[in-house]
Amino acid sequence: MGSSLLATDGYKFSMAEAGWPLRRETFYYSHRKGGQQVVPLDIESYVRGLLPEPTESDYSYLARNSYEMGAGFKAAIQQKEKLVIRALPKGARFYAREPVFTLTGPSALVSWLEPLVLQLNFRIQVATQALADREALAKAVAVLSCEEEKRIVLETLDAVGVKPVPMKVDPEGYYARVLAVVHDLVDAVKDPSRIFEVGLRAATCLEQHEIALRACKDAGVMRTSNVYGARKLGMIPVGTMGHEHVQRYGEDEAAFRAIRERRPERSSYLLDTYDTLTSGLPKAFRIIHEAPDAGDSIRFDSGDKKKQYTQAVSRAQAEGIKPVLILEDGLDAQATREFEAMRVEYGWEPSKQFYGYGGFIVARTMACPFTRDRVAAVYKLSRTGHVPTMKFGNELAEGKQSIPGVPVVFRRRSGAGPIGLIGQEGEPVPEGYELLSGATPETASAIPSAGAEEQRVVYTPTTQKLVEELLHRHFPRGRAQQS
Repeated sequence: MGSSLLATDGYKFSMAEAGWPLRRETFYYSHRKGGQQVVPLDIESYVRGLLPEPTESDYSYLARNSYEMGAGFKAAIQQKEKLVIRALPKGARFYAREPVFTLTGPSALVSWLEPLVLQLNFRIQVATQALADREALAKAVAVLSCEEEKRIVLETLDAVGVKPVPMKVDPEGYYARVLAVVHDLVDAVKDPSRIFEVGLRAATCLEQHEIALRACKDAGVMRTSNVYGARKLGMIPVGTMGHEHVQRYGEDEAAFRAIRERRPERSSYLLDTYDTLTSGLPKAFRIIHEAPDAGDSIRFDSGDKKKQYTQAVSRAQAEGIKPVLILEDGLDAQATREFEAMRVEYGWEPSKQFYGYGGFIVARTMACPFTRDRVAAVYKLSRTGHVPTMKFGNELAEGKQSIPGVPVVFRRRSGAGPIGLIGQEGEPVPEGYELLSGATPETASAIPSAGAEEQRVVYTPTTQKLVEELLHRHFPRGRAQQS
């Protein structure tokens, strides 16, 4: 049946207009942690069932809310026949950092899918726990947020051949917990208009996220990244830039100028795709100086945000500019109060500092522990056109850099060595290994998932070479010297 065109994050529309919506790109889905996990469904069928069915009323709503879409986007979003899905087969076991699937196709289409495909992590966690320990599963899913969550659990258990367990659906309890959290955040900043919600990617399903949005609205928070939810509940859709936009341009300043010069709305510059302090911040400030009254913002997203905040505010004050500051990723009420104290200390106006919350509002309030953060599910751009790309950010030591190219999984079948190799599409299969990406379920069941060094996954020399080339391209003097 397909999904509403609006069932995605607002910044997908702004990035498409400031990018190349018809360019052929590859994204991959992976879990950064969680140990051995299982694929519980046919991923290609599932993803194709999510593809959007746009209507003229969708485009009219977008145009009324600062997201008027051009001919390139409208063409790309209809080119479903050009979508290529290369996935691990149903029943396959996978490990942390292995690409579960890649999607290749028109940029606007494969980008649009991100929040919906990230919700797959819930199904995967349910299936993995069900096959490992049915009693632990029963405890984990004893209380669910909505009927759709229950339907997903039942569907997943049926897919992996595990009998259902008792489940209670408690949307009122979930709503009450979200409402309490948002009230606490509003108390921390004293003004709900300075808060926006960005939790669609952290939700288990659209119904759960709608409950969370109703609580946000009732607490006075009217802005959300969920465009579908915004239209349904009379809220305001928001979002400007994600890491993929900067990766497309391969350089901070070019990406920032594209978002400024290809859209008439206010711009928000995401600082951390390559390095916040040595690249993102100075490039953003250079552009802000050119139009200091435009109301543009800078967004802190990863790494030591307090250090970044201190340097950004000090430099802005010294240079006589006043960008709007946006803080996201990993914030809770305590961190918010600390940043508010810093704002007061530096004399920064309340109207120039905003906060975005995703998992803290949507996922930490769940009774069920199967959240996106538990497995660190990601969906990352890995190739734009013919160019491999990576997100580096400020956490190379934490293993958060993404995988470049069109990655595939090779699973060890015999001999010694890591259980998994992350290679590239078209690369010869290493001796003793089997290509698992795109394999049939029968092949997957024949591949052992245990043994010596069972959870060690490494890059093939081909993938490692791509990583080194991109590191050299973006950090020619070395990361340590550059930082």
